[in-house]
Amino acid sequence: MTRELRRLSFVILAMFLSLFIATSWIQVVDADNLAQNAANTRTRLDSYEIQRGSIVVDGTAIATSTPVDDRYQYQRVYTDAAMWAPVTGYYNPVLDSSTGIERVMNSDLSGTGANAFFGEIERILSGQPQQGLSVELTLNPAAQRAAWDALQGLKGAVVAIEPSSGRILAMASTPGFDPNTLAGHDPDAVNAAYDQLSADPAHPLYNRAIGGDLNPPGSTFKVVVAAAALASGKWTMDSQLPNPARYTLPGTSTEISNAWGGTCGDGATTTIAEALRLSCNIPMADLAYQLGDRTIRETAEKFGFNAELEIPLAVTPSSYPSSLNDPETALTGFGQGQVTATPLQMAMVAAGIANDGVVMTPRMVDAVIGDDFAVHRQYSDTVFGEVLDAAGADAITGALVAGVDSGAGTGARIDGVEVAGKTGTAQNGGSRPHTLWFTGFAPAENPQVAVAVVVEDGGGMGQSGSGNDIAAPIAKKVIEAVLGR
Repeated sequence: MTRELRRLSFVILAMFLSLFIATSWIQVVDADNLAQNAANTRTRLDSYEIQRGSIVVDGTAIATSTPVDDRYQYQRVYTDAAMWAPVTGYYNPVLDSSTGIERVMNSDLSGTGANAFFGEIERILSGQPQQGLSVELTLNPAAQRAAWDALQGLKGAVVAIEPSSGRILAMASTPGFDPNTLAGHDPDAVNAAYDQLSADPAHPLYNRAIGGDLNPPGSTFKVVVAAAALASGKWTMDSQLPNPARYTLPGTSTEISNAWGGTCGDGATTTIAEALRLSCNIPMADLAYQLGDRTIRETAEKFGFNAELEIPLAVTPSSYPSSLNDPETALTGFGQGQVTATPLQMAMVAAGIANDGVVMTPRMVDAVIGDDFAVHRQYSDTVFGEVLDAAGADAITGALVAGVDSGAGTGARIDGVEVAGKTGTAQNGGSRPHTLWFTGFAPAENPQVAVAVVVEDGGGMGQSGSGNDIAAPIAKKVIEAVLGR
């Protein structure tokens, strides 16, 4: 063989290998992404012939597809629609739009993803109609119902988490909306319903549990500051902090006070534990200033702040900004200033303390299953971050239990159950209503649930409402539901 012919052979072989690799990549590795591409109308049209899988909670379908007599063949139907809307979202084939679990798990639900390939082959051979896969969620229906009912008449959200696993047990947001009105096959009616919801100043389409306009976490953030102090190794819960009735923010002439205007108990100093129990602003502001913004930010990020989480719903990142100056850092000591958080984030804070200082990655899907109950994909628990050791977490837990028992969080007390918790009443500037918070977990000695509650617009009470009066009792009801009380 001549040298030129050998070169030509190598070129042809290289071209063949390149073609083989490219087609293999498209057909195997990138097949699912291409199938789910919004521009792939063939996949979308093919999916109309498939009965979409169900979204399942505790063995009961909360989203199903029923046959209809139109080109789309199946109509999506939601049970207890408004209560589950922040979870399910909606699916509309007419407008090719979807949200929530319907969107992020579409390839499985529609039967167009890689997971459904072998099932499709089996059905073709057997002559049975193809069906999408079902998605089994982690949520607890009793906890979801308790959260939804407790939030009625309020603008807010609840998230409950199993501390040891990160499994989300409840995700409620109010005011809600009926996803059935957005899943219909009459485009004019659907567009009219969507426009009405979009124009509503209460923003019912927001999922306040993981997004929307984020709120300052108020005094619930004191748990993060206390954790930063203990994790540094330079502080204990018995460490002494200044205890004046007024405190001037470092480098400014701006004064702050505790919520009641007096000191944090008697004496010239107080402890971190007592500051948490009574929810004192001044000692925690001074502690934050001494710790510095970098130390607090590093701890906050171990809890999940500044992270782009997918649970698998995309979560708006809670924020602890970088390069805060001294007065801004002091304000974060009691959750004011530039720090903002979702209820999911503050539930992660409580869950991390409950789980001996280890934060689990939150998730809301347990498995993807077929109509024969065969598991196609199982989801497992993963560690998000380790914030502090078990001894430090236990020390903070003691202060949080005292806060519910005899301090600022008595609204969450449950007879016969030790509840650890922290309230928050965040200011929003000027005459704007406060944002009301509670985060905590129970039972303190063997945590089964961590919960966070946010209520916006002062719970209808302007600046008169408090986290203890309005948010804490909501958390109490969710905890009782999980514990079966």
